[in-house]
Amino acid sequence: MGHTGGTMTRWDDHLAALLDERYPALVSYARMLTQGDLAAAEDLVHDALIKVFVRRSRFASPGHAEGYVRRAIVSVFIDETRSSTRRRRAYARSVTPESAPGPEASVGLATDVENALAELSPRERACIVLRYFDDLTVTQVARQLGIADGTAKRSLSDASARLAATLGAEMPDIDAPPAVRVEAPRRSK
Repeated sequence: MGHTGGTMTRWDDHLAALLDERYPALVSYARMLTQGDLAAAEDLVHDALIKVFVRRSRFASPGHAEGYVRRAIVSVFIDETRSSTRRRRAYARSVTPESAPGPEASVGLATDVENALAELSPRERACIVLRYFDDLTVTQVARQLGIADGTAKRSLSDASARLAATLGAEMPDIDAPPAVRVEAPRRSK
């Protein structure tokens, strides 16, 4: 990433480091929220980077800046999903059955876990990703999403039950220490 003239400011350094060193990890993180859609994940990361760096905030380190970007990814995802849901509902009210797309228009997802995550509400999906993929505690998940601990715990419990039923696997206890990973069972061929 080239810069022309002048000296880079501290936020420029952190942004450059994030893009050079952590961009693929941020996109992978966003893909878990976007049901594996790479283009949507990249858009989500870009929107989050803009949201975080538009104010030219000062961060102690690139890692500190990355934490803000990860929180912004979740926030932007939830905001966009809410807007998209409203648009779909408005469209559904105006569409006639003859003009609605048929089942052939839907495209399957690549993995069982992506399929299972896709069945969750945006809040449930965000809670699961933050809890089991970011290794956050229930309290940290609640703080990250700006919701009450009880709401986060309920969302995790509901989502865990749905994932267990869909994947045919036991889900870890939501109060278990972080670093417990969710893995889809292996299928025999």
